[in-house]
Order: sequence, then structure tokens, then C-alpha cells
Amino acid sequence: MDNSRTSKRNYETIAWGLLLIWWGLRWWPLASLPEGTGLLGTGLILLGLNAVRSLNGIPAKGFTTILGLLALASGGLMLTREILNIPFEIPVFEILLIAFGILLLVRAFKKTEMKIECCA
Repeated sequence: MDNSRTSKRNYETIAWGLLLIWWGLRWWPLASLPEGTGLLGTGLILLGLNAVRSLNGIPAKGFTTILGLLALASGGLMLTREILNIPFEIPVFEILLIAFGILLLVRAFKKTEMKIECCA
């Protein structure tokens, strides 16, 4: 197994270890973390994994990047509601659907733009 594959596997193993520890701490009955911190931590771990991969010349995975961003955004919205004691529900899921839709549209337009420039 070459060095790049070994590093990639080690990074993923470390990330899984961190995720399992974080989730265990988050759901520990004695832990009183505010709502949203579990998702924030998960998002940071996933984005951190991809940052380390990129810094070491290993391509980041789009799936874990998107999951990390969604977890970070969702956790941030939930934590904001909890901290600010907002009396109404923030439509977290709906906001994330809109954000994901915008992301897909931007990607589609960028690909279309590249094809037009290529063939023009």
C-alpha cells in the first residue's frame, strides 16, 4: 500500500474516532451541552478532515464536505436559537434545503459556463 493511501486511511480513522468520541460525549446523560453543539462538532470534524486531506495533497471528498457544511449550518442555527432564547422555531431543515438547492444551481451554472467557454 502506498504512502498516500495509508495517510488517507489514517485520516479517516482519526476522523471516525473523533466523531465517535464526540457523539458519545454529546449524548452522555450527564453532559448538558446546548442544542446544536453536536451538529457543530460533527461539522467541524468533517470539514477538518477535508482540510487536512487538502493540505497533504489528498483530494477532499465532496460528500463529507457537504455533510460537514450542512451539519455546521444546522448546528449553528440550532445553537443560535438556544443561546438567544428565540421564542419561535427557526426552520432549520427548510433553510438547509434552500441552501443546498442554491449550491446545486451554482454548480450547474458553473459547469454550463465552462462548457460554453470550451466550445465557443
